[in-house]
Amino acid sequence: MDRKKVIIMGAAGRDFHNFNTVFRDNESYEVVAFTATQIPKIGGRTYPAVLAGKLYPKGIPIYAEEQLDELIRKHSIDQVVFAYSDVPHQVVMHKSSQVLAGGPDFILQGPKATCIKSKKPLLAICAVRTGVGKSQTTRYAIAALHEMGKKVVAIRHPMPYGDLAKQVSQRFAVMEDLDRHECTIEEREEYEPHIKSGAVVYAGVDYGKILAQAEQEADVIVWDGGNNDLPFYKPDLHVVLVDPHRAGNELSYYPGETNLRMADVALINKVESAKPEWVAEVEKNIRSINPDAVIVKCASPITVEDPARVKGKRVLVVEDGPTLTHGEMSYGAGTLAAKQAGAAEIVDPHSAAVGTIQATFEKYPHVGALLPAMGYHDQQLRDLENTIAAVDCDLVLIGTPIDLRKVIKIDKPAMRVYYDLADHGEPTLAELIKKKFS
Repeated sequence: MDRKKVIIMGAAGRDFHNFNTVFRDNESYEVVAFTATQIPKIGGRTYPAVLAGKLYPKGIPIYAEEQLDELIRKHSIDQVVFAYSDVPHQVVMHKSSQVLAGGPDFILQGPKATCIKSKKPLLAICAVRTGVGKSQTTRYAIAALHEMGKKVVAIRHPMPYGDLAKQVSQRFAVMEDLDRHECTIEEREEYEPHIKSGAVVYAGVDYGKILAQAEQEADVIVWDGGNNDLPFYKPDLHVVLVDPHRAGNELSYYPGETNLRMADVALINKVESAKPEWVAEVEKNIRSINPDAVIVKCASPITVEDPARVKGKRVLVVEDGPTLTHGEMSYGAGTLAAKQAGAAEIVDPHSAAVGTIQATFEKYPHVGALLPAMGYHDQQLRDLENTIAAVDCDLVLIGTPIDLRKVIKIDKPAMRVYYDLADHGEPTLAELIKKKFS
C-alpha cells in the first residue's frame, strides 16, 4: 500500500504532538516535512530520529512555511495538516485555499485523535487568545489544589526552541533547572512562577512520555496551555479564559472558539479593567455557543513595587513578547501599571530598537509605545539589552512574568509589575475546582 505523503504546518509545539500521537510508527503515512512559522529561527532544523521513530531513521526536516508551495509540488504531497494556534479564522481558510490549490487535502486534527487520557485527575487551563491570563489562573488553580492537600504537577504546553533531542522530556523543580535546560525568556516566564509556588513543572516534546513521568508523582495534573491551543490531554475539568479587552475574538480565532465550545468553565478575566459593555458582549457570545458552560468572572489586579517612584517619571515599559506579537495586543500589564501609577510619559522605544527587536517592530506594526520582551535566542537577548540601553528614560517598568534583570543587564533604574488572579463574584474558580477534585 502506498503511504500518503504528509506535511505538517506548525510552530514547534502542536505540530510535534500531532505527529507523535497520529503519525509516528504509522505505516499508512509518510511525513515528508514540517513547516515552521511564528517563532524566530525554528526553521532549518530536523525533527530528530530519537523522536521521529523507526520509520524515520534520518529524522524529518523542518522548513520555513514560505517554502510550502514548493514542497507540495516537489514531493507530490497528499495531505497538509494545519497544527498551530492563535490565528484568525480567515487566515486558516487562506492557508486552506493555498494548500487545496496545490492539490492536497487540508486537515485539522481534533481532540479525539490527539488528546491523551491521563491515569490521574486532570485540570486543563486554556484560552481563546494569547495573553488572556492563563499563567496567573494556573497559579491560582495550583494554590487551590495545594490547599486541598493535593500534590500537583503542572505540564506546560511545549516551547522546544533548542536541541529537540535534549528536550524530549524536561522536569523543572528548582530554579537551577532553568539554567541547566538553557531556558529562553518565554520558558522562564512560564516555569519560574510554578517552581516558586512549590509545583513541579514538566515540558518538552514527547507528551506521552511526559505524562507517564508526571503521573508517578502527582495526585492531580494541571495542563498549563499555551496560546489558545487545545489541550494535549483529555481534561476532567476544562477551564477556558476569555478576554473582554478583545471582545469578539472568542468567536473569530482558531482554535480558541473550539476551546470555548468544549469548556466546562468559561472564565471572563480582567473584568476590573474592561468596560462593562465588553464584558456583556463576551458573556453573550459564550452563551451563544456553549450555554452549558459555567461562567466565572475574575480580575487580574496590577501592582508595582513602589508606585511613588513611577509618578511623574518618563517610563520605558517592557511587556510580555508573545502577548504583543501573535497575541496582537497593543499594550499589556506594564502599560496599565504605568498609567495607573501616574507616569508622566511612556517612552516610545521604536527609534532606539536594534537588530531583531527592530525586526519585531516591523513585523508587528500594531505594537504601541512599549518594548516586547523577545528572548527566543541569545541574539534577541543581546538586542533587547542594547535597545533598553539606547532608550532615554527615567525608569524601566518590567511587565513580564519574570524579573528580566536576572537574564539581561538593565543599565537604568527598573521596577517589576505584578499581576495575579482575583475572584470577582460567585461562583469562584476555587469552589469549582474543590467540588471536582475533592
